[in-house]
Amino acid sequence: MSDTKNATDLRGMNAADLNERMDELAAEHMKLRFQRATMQLNNTARVGQVRREIARIKTILAERS
Repeated sequence: MSDTKNATDLRGMNAADLNERMDELAAEHMKLRFQRATMQLNNTARVGQVRREIARIKTILAERS
């Protein structure tokens, strides 16, 4: 699985890269939700990490617009 990036790393990316990263995270979030619902998820903390990283990306994109 991919590692969580901090806000400094994300701010160094351009808008296209941020949107691509957000799409990847949204897909991962969906997969994690299904795993949690079927009791197959081992690392439950990863769900929160993905949600926070999506929020960071949305915040950075909003600041730029």
